[in-house]
Amino acid sequence: MTWNVSEIVAQYGQDIGERIFAYALRAFSLYQHVCSLNIAGAEIAAKQFLRSATSIGANYEEAQSAESRRDFIHKLRIAQKEARESRYWLRFMRGAEIVNKDRTEDIYREADEILRVLSKIIVNTEKKSG
Repeated sequence: MTWNVSEIVAQYGQDIGERIFAYALRAFSLYQHVCSLNIAGAEIAAKQFLRSATSIGANYEEAQSAESRRDFIHKLRIAQKEARESRYWLRFMRGAEIVNKDRTEDIYREADEILRVLSKIIVNTEKKSG
């Protein structure tokens, strides 16, 4: 069976890459907001969130140039882990009362949706290789 990244991505719509990019931009905006609050330690949590949120897109982009199906899955798994980590930092910032739930509800939901789509791509790609 031949392997074609564009064929796999087309199943889920090109918009997943755009959604991931938009998520990273929203993460940057939230990071800037948190830094402007001047709360001790908040910038550290916000920076961890920003790193993981932007890493989702970096790994997704790398997957588009994967050398093999296995490499593609590996890079998407890293993106999946980064999505989970960014969700964690959002929860942490809520729990530490750095940001309120209302301000982060949409971005948290988007992280969940991105995570679900990445998981589905991984599962379906693994099925095709079997």
